[in-house]
Amino acid sequence: MHTETVSISSLRLDPANARKHDEKNLAAIKGSLKAFGQQKPIVISADGTVIAGNGTLEAARALGWTDIAAVRSELDGSDRTAFALADNRTAELATWDDTVLGEALHSLRELDFDLSGIGFDTSYLDSLNAPVTAKPDPDGAKELGADEFSDFAHQCPRCGFEFDPKAKP
Repeated sequence: MHTETVSISSLRLDPANARKHDEKNLAAIKGSLKAFGQQKPIVISADGTVIAGNGTLEAARALGWTDIAAVRSELDGSDRTAFALADNRTAELATWDDTVLGEALHSLRELDFDLSGIGFDTSYLDSLNAPVTAKPDPDGAKELGADEFSDFAHQCPRCGFEFDPKAKP
């Protein structure tokens, strides 16, 4: 696989692309491109039609980019169509680990990182209801006294069960 820099004006969006990119999605892609640059190439056919990365190309155009990194694929016919669908669907089938996601987003927010620039907002973060955990003590775990244990009451974000350490079994 060879990545090349291609003039955006020589590329065209796939007219048969089944994936649509609304303004919210394009804003997130633009935010990511602005913050991090292009970290992965789009996939194009020999004639310059985008097979994977239509949203990235749209966002790059909107940002005024003139060039973009691309990989030319030799796939054609049904293989090309199936790859384009698989590229979108496989990402869509993944799930988030809400605890890990919540901790990462909380951490970024504490650093004043603009979460909306990567497609998240504070209402989404709040809906995760993920507990923010302290960083581990490099000297080892701290043993808690009975009076400190009450700080760990928690409600399960999935089922709503309340874990109350003071409750009698």
